Amino acid sequence: MQISVAYSEPAQQIWLRIEVPEDSTVEQAIIRSGILRQFPDIDLTEQKVGIFGKLAKLDAALQAGDRIEIYRSITADPKTTPRRQMAEEDDDD
Repeated sequence: MQISVAYSEPAQQIWLRIEVPEDSTVEQAIIRSGILRQFPDIDLTEQKVGIFGKLAKLDAALQAGDRIEIYRSITADPKTTPRRQMAEEDDDD
């Protein structure tokens, strides 16, 4: 069956379409995709994964057409984002 694996970094995004056996799990598909060789910083023990935007476990079964997403940690502090937006608005005056 065909599925896809997506991962994004600030400077590069990748979306791979691959064929996997019918009984494949999320982890097996990620390994089969080769994305771990392209992005050696991916750590599946630390990073969360999902299917179509919903968190999933590595042992979750896949269905044809699923899109696996590998999430990276947030690099911006959400507490500072509103301050930054307010400062930009003040500069417009």
